[in-house]
Amino acid sequence: MIPLNPGTVLAVHSYKGGTGKTMISMNLSAILAKQGKNVCLIDLDLRAPSLDATFAANGKYWINDFLSGKCEPMDMLKDFSKEKNTNGRLLLALANPSMEAIREIVTKDKRWEMGALRRLLSLKEFLTNNLALDYMIMDTSPGLSYGSINAVAASDLVVVVSTWDASDVTGTQGMIGELYKLLEKRAIVIMNKIPEQLIVGEELRERLADQFKRAFKLPVVNLLPCYCDVLRQERATIMALDKPDHPFSKSLAEVAREVEKAEQKPIPRQTKP
Repeated sequence: MIPLNPGTVLAVHSYKGGTGKTMISMNLSAILAKQGKNVCLIDLDLRAPSLDATFAANGKYWINDFLSGKCEPMDMLKDFSKEKNTNGRLLLALANPSMEAIREIVTKDKRWEMGALRRLLSLKEFLTNNLALDYMIMDTSPGLSYGSINAVAASDLVVVVSTWDASDVTGTQGMIGELYKLLEKRAIVIMNKIPEQLIVGEELRERLADQFKRAFKLPVVNLLPCYCDVLRQERATIMALDKPDHPFSKSLAEVAREVEKAEQKPIPRQTKP
């Protein structure tokens, strides 16, 4: 059990799409940057990019280009600190949303993916050594694609996002048991879109959290209800910045505190039996 260090890499991962993983990645990054941390948020869902809808950028280069060795880090990084009025740096590495780029990613082979992992690891070193990075947060593709495995492999801590749907819970259990144990990764769980009536009152909340903790054999750091008004927000809205007093924003602020606690109070790794 080794504490997290400066330049901590978080992979925000889920078994299925539609869990709210991207919204959590985006808001968690914004909260940490608002607190004065230097953060780089990376869209690694290369087959279904979405962060560009919130962070409009018209740059020449994308994370796709960096992973392919076509550019250097500063060519594709965009600084949104002033625009979002954060106290720390908020850097973005966006994925190319064009259909041409997505078709190209689909054709990439294992050799390219191995090279992409090396580039990803070199990016962490660059950000830590040159830009005083505190957190590199990767919004991964769901499931067990090469890209998501690379993100998990490059991470110091995996933030797993699951819903209470039975197939999602079962798939997440399998993913934790196979992938995270194989790679010996530390992980925490956020349960999202929980029906509000199931977590009314502290006793019900604790009972359900304990149930999921036993199911996943991992710390469950928060249970988030399904906030319909959050789902209705325009993609350009970052709730944690625009509505910091909203319960969703406050819940993710608690998650940010749990992530930071991991630096002083390490959590167990998933280890092979």
